[in-house]
Amino acid sequence: MKNLVSIFTICFALLTNQSLADDEVPGAPQSSPIILTGGTIHPVSGDVIEKGEILFENGLITAIGKKVDRPKKFDEIKIEGQHVYPGLFESHSNIGLTEISAVRATNDFSESGSLNPNVKALVSIYPDNMIIPVTRANGVLFAVSAPSGGMISGKSAVIQLDGWTFEDMAIRNQAAMQMVWPSQTIPSRWRARLSKEDIEKRKKERAERLTRLREFFDQAKKYHEARDADDPAQKYDARLEAMGDVIKGKLPLMVEADSAADIQSTVAFAEEQGVKAIILGGYDAEQCADLLNKHEIPVIISATHRLPRRRGDAYDASYTLPERLRKAKVKFAISCTARSETWNTKTLPYHAAMASAFGLSEDEAIKAITLYPAQILGVDDKIGSLDVGKHASLIVTSGSPLETTTTTEMAFLQGRKVDLSDRHLRLYKKYEQKYKPGRTNDN
Repeated sequence: MKNLVSIFTICFALLTNQSLADDEVPGAPQSSPIILTGGTIHPVSGDVIEKGEILFENGLITAIGKKVDRPKKFDEIKIEGQHVYPGLFESHSNIGLTEISAVRATNDFSESGSLNPNVKALVSIYPDNMIIPVTRANGVLFAVSAPSGGMISGKSAVIQLDGWTFEDMAIRNQAAMQMVWPSQTIPSRWRARLSKEDIEKRKKERAERLTRLREFFDQAKKYHEARDADDPAQKYDARLEAMGDVIKGKLPLMVEADSAADIQSTVAFAEEQGVKAIILGGYDAEQCADLLNKHEIPVIISATHRLPRRRGDAYDASYTLPERLRKAKVKFAISCTARSETWNTKTLPYHAAMASAFGLSEDEAIKAITLYPAQILGVDDKIGSLDVGKHASLIVTSGSPLETTTTTEMAFLQGRKVDLSDRHLRLYKKYEQKYKPGRTNDN
């Protein structure tokens, strides 16, 4: 009976996935120079250019300004009354690794075990994932696709949301090593239900996890010392091998931590191990601002659309966090899916908009979902702003991306014009006809 249930589940998942899969064709490589003229250009890294022009060739921006020099042959696209922004950047998600959360066969973001540094998100990304075109249609062209689960989940990647294969989509194959910090705080709503024995048991379990983490890092260091010395007695170990770039300071740890105690202990651990770190979550990051600034550790805010963590917190604690971090001079970016709501990645600009409504300037809010995540994740030489020499990866919109009424009119990735149709748009057009005024039912 179990076998029959399993077979039915797999068949249902495959049929469902086939019926829902999107069939948008990835953009063709840029074949000739393109100039966008007459629109308002928002480079993000510099001043806004009214009625400006932007030229890109072979996938790269070659000129930007009020009036740019024309090549001998080019295609002109007039965009009067419209706006040009860099593609928006979601700085943490499971995009490409999950599709229908209720169908297990479409979820490939977590491995068994608690220490999996050898896991690579990039190679598991499904380019025809139906969440990708839905997200892209709202101007989100880049994302960190990250594994999850356990204490060390594996390596995330920075991808662009268009391409035939995961190799086509890759911007940076390895962005960070994902890690979940063993929390030393127990939420008050749980503490009231726990006995003293339960609380002590949790504390002991946390101490054991920390000990295991330290032992694993020490083991990785010894392993790489032996490998670097060409010690023939040292056997290859995939998990320890994957830790090389981390312990050598080339790849940061992206650590999930929200409470002040967890953030402080994360920073202490990173300093102890001599590794780089990025805080993911950061609810109490303002309280640790001096510490974070001292060690140059940025924060990826895991959504502004979330409830206060404690009963006594202000109702708008999550909304005001970006502005409070800006005032404290902590480097930050805004995410909308750090709580595994990958299906909702398209709402990224509205999380930035909430921060803007509660103190953060609009310019800073835009940077928090374009330039700042690119800087934090080490890809700002390619994307994040509209500058000569960077990828021609941009969106043309009817207004500010922070406004829900704004539509994305066009998108380009490395000069390739991207298909902005998606399942949501097709369903909208379908039912627009069904409920069209004057339509009669022949039956």
